Amino acid sequence: MDRKGRVGFLFCILLFINSPVFSQNGYMPLNKEFNSNIYQALYSKNIRFHTSVRPYAYRDINAAINYDSIKAQLRVNHTFMKGWKQKVWDKLVNDNVISLYRKDFSLEINPLMNLSVGRDFAVGENTWVNTRGLEVKANIGKHFYFYSSFYENQAVFPGYVNSYVQDHLVVPGQGRIQVLLNNTGQHFYLNGKGFDYSNATGFISWQPGKHFVFQFGHGKNFYGDGYRSLLLSDNSTDNLYFKATLNLWHLKYQVLYNQYVDLQDSTMMLGYARKYSVVHYLSWAISKRVSLSFFDAIVWAATDNMGNYRGFDVQYLNPVIFLRPVEFSLGSPDNALLGANLSVIVGKHNVFYGQVVLDEFVLSKVLAGKGYWDNKQGFQLGFKSYDAFHIPNLYFQTEFNYVPPYTYSEQWESINYGAYNQSLADPFGANFWESVNFIRYNYKRVFFQYEFLYSIYGQDPPGMNYGGDIYKSYNTRVREYGNYVGQGIKTELLYQNLSVSFLINPTYNLNFTLGAVFRNLKTPSSTTTTNYFYIGLRTSLRNLYYDF
Repeated sequence: MDRKGRVGFLFCILLFINSPVFSQNGYMPLNKEFNSNIYQALYSKNIRFHTSVRPYAYRDINAAINYDSIKAQLRVNHTFMKGWKQKVWDKLVNDNVISLYRKDFSLEINPLMNLSVGRDFAVGENTWVNTRGLEVKANIGKHFYFYSSFYENQAVFPGYVNSYVQDHLVVPGQGRIQVLLNNTGQHFYLNGKGFDYSNATGFISWQPGKHFVFQFGHGKNFYGDGYRSLLLSDNSTDNLYFKATLNLWHLKYQVLYNQYVDLQDSTMMLGYARKYSVVHYLSWAISKRVSLSFFDAIVWAATDNMGNYRGFDVQYLNPVIFLRPVEFSLGSPDNALLGANLSVIVGKHNVFYGQVVLDEFVLSKVLAGKGYWDNKQGFQLGFKSYDAFHIPNLYFQTEFNYVPPYTYSEQWESINYGAYNQSLADPFGANFWESVNFIRYNYKRVFFQYEFLYSIYGQDPPGMNYGGDIYKSYNTRVREYGNYVGQGIKTELLYQNLSVSFLINPTYNLNFTLGAVFRNLKTPSSTTTTNYFYIGLRTSLRNLYYDF
């Protein structure tokens, strides 16, 4: 047998080796679209679970609920199939494509894809996405877990997304595009207007005992119970991080060290500039219905504003204290944020939730009510219901987010609360309010979703800073007093997304989707309309935010 034959033979062996082993050390994808049944079980008056700390560890999920039995509800079995036919059927619609299980080791491999086409009928332009990738998951013994994924992409998006990518040089949440220069020094892209980009994630997790988990990798984290997070979200591109988690009594405590990339600051020799953040997050399950969490973060640049290299500041290594007093005692100009998250379960599976984020706070100025620029406090209020209106599998969510001008920005752009030209919190940055609402329903493997978003935000006229762009220094603000949400060029956004999906394989969320997006953006001087229809085959393991 030649080399190609041996490889093919090995692949076939791996393809058909399978057993119902649970990946105890794995993590549930951040994608919310196809996991409503799991979230419903976790938002329960019968258990204590730290729902605001995401992604969730399967070990924690299985300690609280019977994860396997819930996932089995989506399993499709055909008893008339026997032998290899049953194995092929399971590989296609139930299980990992490649799996190998041993006593102290397990390996799972799945393809990743997004093969979509669409058309924006408002402007008569076609769109498409060609994404290919692979994910690898492995348990090593009882304490180590490994995960890696890779996506290679080419795409032509609807006009408003294309404009965003050209302005920011990144595809929202997915990475930097390849930008080339023609012989006149101008930028050009794939086929004149498409984009070529790739992104990879990966981490290794070690759980040495009952109470501690350590994780090092490249990916995303999310704090909150809502669709958005004003504290830390998965809106931006994946980043390097180290995370330590303590589970003790009814408490979950995380310290998260991040390294971010600043695309607006680069040198020929060193590439793009780096900046760092340290995040502390303490979640307390006060009761089976009420959870309260506290958040703080410090952001600083690897190089200070004088050009001196600073690197990672060891003063912030202490994992068990809130950092604002340390930052103040150092006389530091670093960017400090404080916040809190609250969720309350009402009835069986109904949840009220909210957040508050404090960037700067001057009580006397707040009470004066004169729109002082340095009063930067955002908040979130939301409600979601599983089996809404007593209809099984019907999900309803409504959420309101409010962030005043200049929040998340700093006197030096290099230490704002952003990375890869994107906000680390809400996609709108600052100087906005939004109402985002969802209705989801599934019958077995058929999923319906409707999103309705309405937002008011302020854009900047040329050469002015009204506080919406977090990458502008707040020293360039237009005024001290009289600031309000929506100042500048008042912009009104209406966004609707209606989709129906058939879940082909729930193990890696392979689905066939048909949908439509209706978007209307209005300013005092113009109106832009998008009527976009799309169809595609995709694996939905992450949240991609195009609702802006």
